Amino acid sequence: MAFESEVVETSPLEADPLELRAAELNARLRDAHPGEILRAAVAEYGGRLALVSSFGAESAVLLHLAAQVDPSIPVLFLDTGQHFGQTLDYRKTLAARLGLTDVRDLRPQYQDLATQDPSANLYKTDTNACCNIRKVLPLDRALQDFDAWITGRKRFQGVSRLRLAVVEAGEGRIKFNPLANWSRAELDAYAKEHDLPTHPLVAFGYPSIGCWPCTNPVEEGQDVRAGRWAGSEKTECGIHVTRTPEPPNDAVGGDI
Repeated sequence: MAFESEVVETSPLEADPLELRAAELNARLRDAHPGEILRAAVAEYGGRLALVSSFGAESAVLLHLAAQVDPSIPVLFLDTGQHFGQTLDYRKTLAARLGLTDVRDLRPQYQDLATQDPSANLYKTDTNACCNIRKVLPLDRALQDFDAWITGRKRFQGVSRLRLAVVEAGEGRIKFNPLANWSRAELDAYAKEHDLPTHPLVAFGYPSIGCWPCTNPVEEGQDVRAGRWAGSEKTECGIHVTRTPEPPNDAVGGDI
């Protein structure tokens, strides 16, 4: 007597160990204080963990928290070549103030700029391509040395981040978002308590700061990221969009 073979469905978590690990960590840490999340990330991944920071309007809180846990944690800064001068100054000042000992500047590769943006005006015609060569590719190359990384994203930053998990999987790595649960008020209170310096452009109406050609001040009451790529449907530079990362290539960046 013949029997039909039983089809056993495999859930996505069972099929992907990385997704399963992310779910386990998120279940344990989703309500934890950001400092506890950072300590857990360091304990779990040690030297295979990096923190990615824009040194922008809201960066000081996460960097201060990380410095309390481990000031030698690698901090990756995407030096796109099109930052405001104030951002570059703030990056140096804040790193020194917090005692961060391993801040690495990631820069776009010369051949990418020479072939795709020789006049440094690609942002005028294709912002996605500009972000790709100045942010996405340099970060993909740098992250080849790490199994997990820390971001400064929060749910209050806009519609695209409302469902942000504290721990998630993406592009072959674990991503920790220690500040996902915190509100604007909690960030401000922490910064005030620890007397953290603010980015100079915040006082001029820039609550979210990227490259100068694609960042504008915002009006009171607008979304905090309304000044990023204003007038377009673009809301993310690309490093937090599901994609296939670039294969290993020449090393980029350097320590301060």
